[in-house]
Amino acid sequence: MTPSNPKIEQPRLGEPYLLTPGPLTTSYAVKEAMLKDWGSWDDDFRAMTQEVRTSLLALLGEGADDFDCVPMQGSGSFSVEAMLASFIPRDGKALVLANGAYGQRSAKTLEYLDRAHVVLDKGDYLPPRGDEVARILADDPDITHVVAIHCETSSGILNPVEEISEATYAAGRKLLIDSMSAFGAIELKPSELRYEAMVSSANKCIEGVPGFGFIVARKSELEAAEGNSHSLSLDAHAQWAHMNKTGQWRFTPPTHVVAAFLEALRAHSAEGGVPGRGERYTRNRNVMVAGMRELGFETLLDNRWLSPIIVTFFCPADEKFVFDQFYTLMKSKGFIIYPGKLTVVDSFRVGCIGQMDEHVMRKVVTAAKESLEEMGVTSAAPPLRALEERAKLAA
Repeated sequence: MTPSNPKIEQPRLGEPYLLTPGPLTTSYAVKEAMLKDWGSWDDDFRAMTQEVRTSLLALLGEGADDFDCVPMQGSGSFSVEAMLASFIPRDGKALVLANGAYGQRSAKTLEYLDRAHVVLDKGDYLPPRGDEVARILADDPDITHVVAIHCETSSGILNPVEEISEATYAAGRKLLIDSMSAFGAIELKPSELRYEAMVSSANKCIEGVPGFGFIVARKSELEAAEGNSHSLSLDAHAQWAHMNKTGQWRFTPPTHVVAAFLEALRAHSAEGGVPGRGERYTRNRNVMVAGMRELGFETLLDNRWLSPIIVTFFCPADEKFVFDQFYTLMKSKGFIIYPGKLTVVDSFRVGCIGQMDEHVMRKVVTAAKESLEEMGVTSAAPPLRALEERAKLAA
């Protein structure tokens, strides 16, 4: 049963809440798990690594037996590069679905990897749709893989990966998913959604700290990936084979981060797993969005596309609103928000993930109200151009 009121800890004195898509606010227990040193070759640490791999696979639900988990040192982008390089053959070709910075980063990565690719660029926030994917695949038989972003945190949009998957496999191609900011809070069950591999990282919805990512891939894809990678350290097949043979990471692992992640996984399970974590984040979003709209702020996205991960708001048109000042005032009240990444209009983002609940989100709204008043901003309404851009999405 999903607990309705998981224990949420207050940050230490002077430590602000991180309203970002990761790194995020972590629990004391996660922090304290990093106080002990571990030998990377020791049997105890090998058991920890295996527990991480097994626990992450369990989050998939039915169909997980066909998959294996490969932790990879570095930030999430390291794991994305490892996935792209290991599972797209050197003579393959990818269709990258981009509607923000992270789709564009995958395309840039493929340039470095010298992998043929095309990009469906939907701009800052429009979602790639299944029928568009189907048309592109029908017109280009050389495409072997589709690369999709699960939650594009540039805008906060939750992309329709289900229909993307249907279009991909109807055309006989393979899907790779960057679920960096969604896995652990939004279901990605292989029994309901076909994909070959996905990536995420320790410091997102599981609520660990930065230091490693992980690739969850079909065993058949891992076996076939031998020799594909351009890199010694980012070779997912080599890391997988070595871990299965020895129980060890090939190169020095982030031992303290792994210990913290295990503690975070236990808390994730106690909260009710993926459904429980997702429910809390959704409550966070709903309370925060409702409160911000009451203040006059407008979201970039219509409700149907809002993710429970992070929400983009248009900056007010009021000439007294200066984002840097708003940021500083919010920080002084205990909340670190996130700058916007839109190219068309000015915006900022507020994250819903981490050790926060709806009571904290009400305080966020109060802090925003007080900050506007201190700036002398009388209206949080966005410029007309922002509303015109949003109308394009609704259409």
